[in-house]
Amino acid sequence: MRVDDAELDLFRREVSCATLLEHWPAGWRLDRRESTRRALKYRRGEGEILIINHDGRGWWDPLSSAKGDIFDLVEYLDPSLNFAQVCKELRRLIGVTPTFPEAVRPSRAHVPDRPVAERWKHRPPLRRGSPAWSYLSEQRRIPASILTAAAEADIVREGPFGSAWFAHHGAVGAVTHVEVRGPDYKGSLKGGTKTLFRFGRAGEGVCRLAVTEAPIDALSMAAIDGRRTDTLYVATGGGIGPGTVSTLQGEMKAIAGAPGARLVAATDANCAGDRHAERLSEIAAEAGIPVERLRPIGATDWNDILQGRTG
Repeated sequence: MRVDDAELDLFRREVSCATLLEHWPAGWRLDRRESTRRALKYRRGEGEILIINHDGRGWWDPLSSAKGDIFDLVEYLDPSLNFAQVCKELRRLIGVTPTFPEAVRPSRAHVPDRPVAERWKHRPPLRRGSPAWSYLSEQRRIPASILTAAAEADIVREGPFGSAWFAHHGAVGAVTHVEVRGPDYKGSLKGGTKTLFRFGRAGEGVCRLAVTEAPIDALSMAAIDGRRTDTLYVATGGGIGPGTVSTLQGEMKAIAGAPGARLVAATDANCAGDRHAERLSEIAAEAGIPVERLRPIGATDWNDILQGRTG
């Protein structure tokens, strides 16, 4: 069947990428907790994530460079389909409404009333003996010297209920995103934009960029490493979005001219971690920086190893 330009425009206008995922037979499910109206996170299996944006007209894979429109998404989900078969899949979804409007409709209780940077400013600094310090030192086994350095750098603050807040900073030093970890909670503040959590000094003498997924793993790797002076330890906070990519590129540019410059992909030892490492390798290749894959041996992440050493 011939497909004209008018029908192609109809597909782009009337078929949401979210609808396609919800009706795809392989079981993509909306992660309601991690989704917003502007960025819907869908998951399938371990380490498979797709983000739907532009009001359903676009999508991207945070673990690769894949992105595009509704046609690209069908081909991404099943590369064996030819263009006629792609159009056949889309015809059955014209006008079908995705389920996400009800799923992610914000209540007033969940709409942040203050910007992330302002909420960060009003939290107390991390201090020895506090509930957050006890959680990080006793449960997570992070050494006092590392916590003291993190407190002095003002990258970790006290959260409520014994939690610790970890800050991502933008190019001009402003807090752009806050991750939250505690004895009974894992999440982040709403309304922020992920860049990088950074631990260690930057500038002259730094030639090694060690990238983990979680801030606790960045601190743990620094402890295991002996807090190397040639290394900046960073965490992406999970998925590698545009803000993280841009910040990583800036950090790689800063070390590009140093002897022995390299990026260490120190993500988790699982399928998701391996996919993160592949994405990091792509970004580093574009910057002309060599990559080393450093997998935690005998554990899932660097904090597991740290706890095994000190427990």
